[in-house]
Amino acid sequence: MRPLEDVRIVALEQYGAGPFGSVHLADLGAEIIKIEDPRTGGDVGRAVPPFVEGEDSLFFETFNRNKRSLSLDVSVPAGRAVFEDLVRAGDAVYSNLRGDVPARLRIRYDDLKEINPRIVCCSLSGYGMTGPRAADPAYDYILQGIAGWMSITGEPDGPPAKSGLSLVDYCGGFVAAIALLAGIHASRRDGVGMDCDLSLFDTAISLLTYPATWHLNAGFEPVRTPRSAHPSLVPFQNFPTSDGWIVVGCAKEKFWQRLVGVLGQPQLAADPRYATFEDRRRNALELLPLLEKLLVAETTAHWIDLLTEAGVPCGPVNTVAEALRDPQTEARGVIVETDHPRFGKLRQAASPVRVGDARTDHRRAPLRNEDASWILGDLLGYSTERIVELGAAGAFGASA
Repeated sequence: MRPLEDVRIVALEQYGAGPFGSVHLADLGAEIIKIEDPRTGGDVGRAVPPFVEGEDSLFFETFNRNKRSLSLDVSVPAGRAVFEDLVRAGDAVYSNLRGDVPARLRIRYDDLKEINPRIVCCSLSGYGMTGPRAADPAYDYILQGIAGWMSITGEPDGPPAKSGLSLVDYCGGFVAAIALLAGIHASRRDGVGMDCDLSLFDTAISLLTYPATWHLNAGFEPVRTPRSAHPSLVPFQNFPTSDGWIVVGCAKEKFWQRLVGVLGQPQLAADPRYATFEDRRRNALELLPLLEKLLVAETTAHWIDLLTEAGVPCGPVNTVAEALRDPQTEARGVIVETDHPRFGKLRQAASPVRVGDARTDHRRAPLRNEDASWILGDLLGYSTERIVELGAAGAFGASA
């Protein structure tokens, strides 16, 4: 059995952050029953361009492999009845809706505990279910601005910049996955479920980590640094080479000593201006141009070979295409394949979460409502007559 094969999660999720969190659980074997609102055509991720055909998109495929889909309108009594039956059969209800919506939809623990006292109700919203912004919509891009990330990203003389990836969304998804597993563990131990009130805002603030500690306790003011340099360790940044860029990181004194040896400048290791972390930080404006002049004289491949052999942490600044072709990518098996009726053989990045043997039999993301027969008939045990009755009452949408 896969590690989470005995876990069932009812997911009212959409777009990026929520589905990203649950796809790792699905890869580990959890049964993710994805509730899609028939009034809106299901998860909005199905329509995210480019590479969209009908209700399928490569964006949606990325976040929804190994899941099941049911079109269900939980706002009508018949749909609510189906949802409550799923709650009885589930371990958790997972959502990534606006912070005020779980209360309105009645999907918090107090709303569901009479149906299943062990249910874990996990909400991942933009700002959480409390506070002055609870009812505000939020997206990764906006959170990177509000949480201060943009103020320390980019070149000092440029505008504030976001990360090239939606890291608030993705980290929020990981936080939600951790909370879900912790909540389910506690519920099985104690026999009582709970709410998990998570937010992208909390996630983004928490990821300020040591710059936040420095500011809160010593008044440190983070700033953007040239060449994406580390805020305190020198050298630890991008350097131009004759044909590209390289990242060199001296996070230990031994790496600094090895670096200057590779560069043919061993005397720098004994220079009192650069002897310690603090010395190099204080004299960075003198040191870094010297290192840059040496590194720009040769190719990236030249320096990668020499620095790697010497044990200096380094790496090329790859394009996305180069990263996906990296030998380590193939060696670690971090590209998975699924078969899709429209897109054919699909390749995508695998989950980095590894527990035991890596999974190889991935299923593509479900078509909308693809698993209705299994969920309603096999899982919930509904008769054909009951399904027809629910459909007539609008449980599965007006056109079902």
